[in-house]
Amino acid sequence: MVGGGVSGLSSALKLSRHGHAVTVVERDDTPMPASADEAFAWDRRGAPQVRHSHAFLARLVGLLKANEPDVVEALMAAGAAELRFGDDLPPTMVGFEREASDDELTMLTCRRTTFEWVLRRVVLDEGRVHFATGVGVNGLTHERDDETGLLRITGVTLEDGSVRTADLVVIASGRRSALPEWLEAMGVGPVREFVEDTGIVYASRFYRLKKGEKYPPRNGPIGGDLGYVKYGVFVGDNDTFSITLAAPTDDNELRTRLADPAVFDHACRQLVATEPYLDGRAEPIHDGVHVMAGLLNRHREYVVDGVPLVLGLLPVGDAVLCTNPLYGRGCSTGYWGAHLMSEALAGREPRTGRELFDIAVEYDAAINREIKPWYESGVQQDAEARRVAAALLRGDDPDDDSSDPKTMMRSVLREGLLPALRTDPVVLRAFMRNMNLLSTPDALMKDTEVMNRVFMVWQDRENRPSEVPMGPKKRAQFLDLLPA
Repeated sequence: MVGGGVSGLSSALKLSRHGHAVTVVERDDTPMPASADEAFAWDRRGAPQVRHSHAFLARLVGLLKANEPDVVEALMAAGAAELRFGDDLPPTMVGFEREASDDELTMLTCRRTTFEWVLRRVVLDEGRVHFATGVGVNGLTHERDDETGLLRITGVTLEDGSVRTADLVVIASGRRSALPEWLEAMGVGPVREFVEDTGIVYASRFYRLKKGEKYPPRNGPIGGDLGYVKYGVFVGDNDTFSITLAAPTDDNELRTRLADPAVFDHACRQLVATEPYLDGRAEPIHDGVHVMAGLLNRHREYVVDGVPLVLGLLPVGDAVLCTNPLYGRGCSTGYWGAHLMSEALAGREPRTGRELFDIAVEYDAAINREIKPWYESGVQQDAEARRVAAALLRGDDPDDDSSDPKTMMRSVLREGLLPALRTDPVVLRAFMRNMNLLSTPDALMKDTEVMNRVFMVWQDRENRPSEVPMGPKKRAQFLDLLPA
């Protein structure tokens, strides 16, 4: 196993419980912390995203409860909490009645570092997983498989000059994985990849409630998009929470100013969703602001036209498919991918070339069927968000062309969907199932009943008060509110 983050640990846990002996090779020298708060200070230079906001969606929670319920119990014991659909509904919601399927709609509130720390503890307790930390992988060993004629990966070479052999190598080295370069050095590839810039720079800050304080009521949106800035609140474990602000990549002024902690906090107080969290009830738990750039949507193909590029190697998580972190899907799809990999391996021993061939093809098909649609949906959303952000940065109105279908759809979302989420349990349930990866990306838009309800609200927009702005409407107004 190359990489000891969430995808690697999830894979190690599942493989070990299927009876395989697993070695996790992790470049970061990461001795186990003694507590969740110590884990927040973990030195994870190989995974800078660990101290950014993360969501642990219902798809992940449901798979854990069905397959590794002890992980959920350990997370709860470490201070995580469940966030169930139906709790903290807005007071404007009428006629809500729980349905049996609502039990699926349960998220976990947790910091990424806490999740990874607990997962590693559980993996270590398996007794079949060995960790080699503080040493990186710089290549692959291989041989020709006589049965299929393809190259077969037989292990990895480490930066200290040693070699680790394996029947199967799982690559969980994240979005910056060097796997394509390793394969090209063997004469394989180039790996075909599809890349789209998310168009944002991410800035996050973590806080803890003061003694005796409580979170604000979670009965309204905790995230949104003003076009010139995106924002979200993520409740964590042990009375912590984080706020993330995302500025367009091309907006050098805004992204630079948000990197200052005083400006960041002041900016959060200008937004309806984030202001209650910084009304004096909490204080930062670290200096500065964590900033992350170079955020890409990327999909790499390791099976082409039904044939694996090599045998004995499976990439998981961001090494094969990564999406905009603002959607909070990374940990969930990373674990989900590990689950799909374990299903492809179930009942098989990765010994012969034909077995390895079939495992790779089945796993790739599952990724393309289950997870890739979310990548494609995110690429489309990001393209539209970049268009709007570019118009606002120029000082133009992105909705000035009323004949453009995109203008109408933005109006439907802003003046139909958003108010419906505060009043209509059917719309809210469908939206939350979509957000939590429990439906297909297009399920909400294809649901006739849901969209009819949204359009009814949109058509009545002239007969109700205007929507309360979630923040300054204009970028220039927002900038003027920020300290120099």
